[in-house]
Amino acid sequence: MKSVIVSSMLPLALAISATAILPATASAGERDKQFFQSVEGKWVGPGEIVAGKYKGTKFTCTFTGSSPEVKVGMTLDGSCRVGVFTQQMTATVEHKGRTGYKGTFMGGAAGEGLDIIAGNVVDPRKVVFAINRKELNGVMQARIPDDQSMIVTVSVKVDKQVVPVIGVNLKRIEGAPVGKLAKN
Repeated sequence: MKSVIVSSMLPLALAISATAILPATASAGERDKQFFQSVEGKWVGPGEIVAGKYKGTKFTCTFTGSSPEVKVGMTLDGSCRVGVFTQQMTATVEHKGRTGYKGTFMGGAAGEGLDIIAGNVVDPRKVVFAINRKELNGVMQARIPDDQSMIVTVSVKVDKQVVPVIGVNLKRIEGAPVGKLAKN
């Protein structure tokens, strides 16, 4: 079964330009490690497709966040449910030199998902990744406004605008963040 969530973005692919969205970053520092460690634990919450063919579709997601001990990055692994249908969801990113972070969402563009082609930790509470699948370019952003919540937004580039397509509001249900996050 093709994911309704990913399918909602694919019809926009023809309208997307192939230009890069994010600047490169030079190194992963303590701020990056702090952000990815703050994602550790179990998360649950509602989401909605806010644009495209499936606009208005609501779903619920459950994820487990983890960060590797040696490398800098993270994995969010779990599933999202729309009615009686459940779709496995996994996003993995790792620091890769000048492009910042690279990884995959739902198996990457070679599978049913998207490639994470670049990205950086903007501050201790926000990360932004450039995503790509063929002509589809966009941004996946995760923001942690406090120790117990995370907001994930997926936007795609249409003409010269970046349009939000998916929004998810997660709450931590298990696992405390590692250390306190810095306030903005």
